Amino acid sequence: MIEVLGVEAMSVLMLAVLIIVLMLGHPIAFVFGGVGLIFGYLLRGPSVMYMFTSQCMGTMDSGSLVAVVMFIFMASLLVKSGIAEELFEAIRWLMGPLRGGVAIAVIVVCMIVAACTGIVGASTVAMGLAALPVMMKYGYEKGLAAGTICAGGTLGIMFPPSIMLIVLADLTGLSAGKLLVGGLFPGLVLGGLYILYIAIRCGLKPELGPALSAEERAAVPVSARLKRAAGSMLAPGLLILVVLGSIFTGTTTVREASGVGAVGSFLIVLAHRRFSWRMLREALQSTAKSVAMVMFIILSTNCFTAVFLDFGGGKVIMDYMVASGLGKWGVFFVMMLIIFILGMPIEWVGIIYLIMPIFLPIAVKFGMDPLWFTICVAVNLQNAFLSPPAGATMFYLLGISKGILTTTDVFRGVMPFVILQLIGLTVCIAWPAAVLWLPNMIK
Repeated sequence: MIEVLGVEAMSVLMLAVLIIVLMLGHPIAFVFGGVGLIFGYLLRGPSVMYMFTSQCMGTMDSGSLVAVVMFIFMASLLVKSGIAEELFEAIRWLMGPLRGGVAIAVIVVCMIVAACTGIVGASTVAMGLAALPVMMKYGYEKGLAAGTICAGGTLGIMFPPSIMLIVLADLTGLSAGKLLVGGLFPGLVLGGLYILYIAIRCGLKPELGPALSAEERAAVPVSARLKRAAGSMLAPGLLILVVLGSIFTGTTTVREASGVGAVGSFLIVLAHRRFSWRMLREALQSTAKSVAMVMFIILSTNCFTAVFLDFGGGKVIMDYMVASGLGKWGVFFVMMLIIFILGMPIEWVGIIYLIMPIFLPIAVKFGMDPLWFTICVAVNLQNAFLSPPAGATMFYLLGISKGILTTTDVFRGVMPFVILQLIGLTVCIAWPAAVLWLPNMIK
């Protein structure tokens, strides 16, 4: 088939079929696996099954993926036990006197919960269930409420222990510890931009995010609010320090730190007296479902990429980029634009296994730091969760809103945050030294 069409035409055809079938709404894992199998059979015949078997065995033999399982279990324990919801309530009362204070509380709690979970779905669902009814009760504008919850949920992919960054480390061969620590600067920048936007917008138009009434503020003294917030943040804060500190100091590997985190979250559940066999069963079931989904997508996209690279598709793209005359930054922005566009219809797992084996060698060839480039990709991929028409956080929120929000409310609400994410990406591009400062401190 290559002899008939040529490598260039074959590359375009394979990618075109993939995108068209994805746009038809079929499950991403079956699309990648199915397209890879069909084209692999046309190219190699039955022997393609040996290639797929080798790819699957190589992927599942990776010890780094053990951390994915442990961190997902850690997230499930914190969400199912209600500790994340309790933290939101404490921060809400602390921030409530401010205009837009409940929305700011959502971002702050998402940054803390993200650092404990690293899972976008867990953060979005937990905050949606806890914050949406409260924001509606206090008269928040629906678009602002929806955008805040969705944008806050996406912070889970930047703060350690981000599942995405662990998978990227496994795929690229980079240090998982350096990637996880490298996500801190972009995460803080994005969280700060979200808070600044909410504060300015609600300051100019108080009706968008009213503060708590004087009667409600008087009902709970400031000292009581501070005490409750400090008590709620203590255990998650210690968990963050233990997990990050063990990685940063080199005491543990990321895989070992994930085990420490899982045990730590279980101890927090016990200390808060939230343990029950039903809660544990639900946490295990949630973990099993999430792990199965992530692993299935990883395997299927890996097989697709193996076929694409096998017949020279990656080399075609590299040769085109090198010969384009765009230069280092022109090529960089083309790659970022492709990732941004792919992020609209495709989930992050599919994107990174599709583009990183192709784009990372191109970035290295043009003299870009591979760690910095990978972190920029991760920041850009937040739009895979947020940007219409297929941002996962929007549908997580719609699914739990019980008719309070419409699709229009959510789409309108997330667009300012998409722009803020692009501003955050620009900051990371303009100041690579700031992005790499913490990772470079890890030996």
